[in-house]
Amino acid sequence: MSSSRPENQLPPEFFYNEDEAKKYTNNTRIIEIQAQLAERCIELLDLEDESHLVLDIGCGSGLSGQILSEYGHTWVGMDISRDMLNVAQELKTEGDIYQVDMGQGFNFRAGIFDAAISVSAVQWLCVAGKKSDNPFHRMKKFFSSLYNSLKSGGRAVLQFYPEGTIQIDMLTKSAMKAGFSGGLVVDYPNSSKAKKMYLVLDAGSAGAQKIVQIQGRTEEDDIEDENEEQEEKQVAVMENQTKKIKKQQRHHSGKEQKPKVKSKQWIVNKKDRMKKLGKEVKTDSKYTGRKRGLIRLIK
Repeated sequence: MSSSRPENQLPPEFFYNEDEAKKYTNNTRIIEIQAQLAERCIELLDLEDESHLVLDIGCGSGLSGQILSEYGHTWVGMDISRDMLNVAQELKTEGDIYQVDMGQGFNFRAGIFDAAISVSAVQWLCVAGKKSDNPFHRMKKFFSSLYNSLKSGGRAVLQFYPEGTIQIDMLTKSAMKAGFSGGLVVDYPNSSKAKKMYLVLDAGSAGAQKIVQIQGRTEEDDIEDENEEQEEKQVAVMENQTKKIKKQQRHHSGKEQKPKVKSKQWIVNKKDRMKKLGKEVKTDSKYTGRKRGLIRLIK
């Protein structure tokens, strides 16, 4: 099972080569999932309704960055894969992007970012891609750099796919040592397929640094959301029907309806208009407005 995980096959800069980068970016299912995960990260950031400067860690080809842009945020992306970043440039992503190995740390100006997100990336810190890699040293450099780059009170939301509880423990302890407090949010905890984990980290918060597990979304929440959405649709339909009825009532109670085209009244009105214009018109007769039958020729 573990051998199928990308991080257990090759280092990310080799796994996400040119072919893989294009396949990843053109896969509609992956695009949909990445968008959902990015939106959930933004939701957990709990930012005020204004534009913020956000760091996108493991930005890849800019799929999550695109969601940040849609939410009105300015973003800076970093990724170790040159091929992924090349695709991002081809797609003309709005963020500034840099080739950076997050396990080597990064040197952005202290306190420059309001927030940070990461989608499906930080689990790579838990494995040694090369003999020289030490996961604990890489995690220490990463979380120290992240803490330093966030403003006081800034938040990072890191969605990741741990291989087990050991990796969760490794990441949370490294984050705590760097000074973060926060929680591990688990969405759909009872589902093996839908289960998602988010490390929600606050920088510079008062009080003791600790990270606790928090239950996130559940299947019941989704059902409740669907019910609310259905109710909203029903209300909208009823409101539209009410508007139509009121419009019809106003129409009937107001001016008389226009006569039907070719009806007697329509013809009379037309003749009146033509008379006012000084044109000659035929006088009305008992046949005015009547439908004329077909004249059959009998031989």
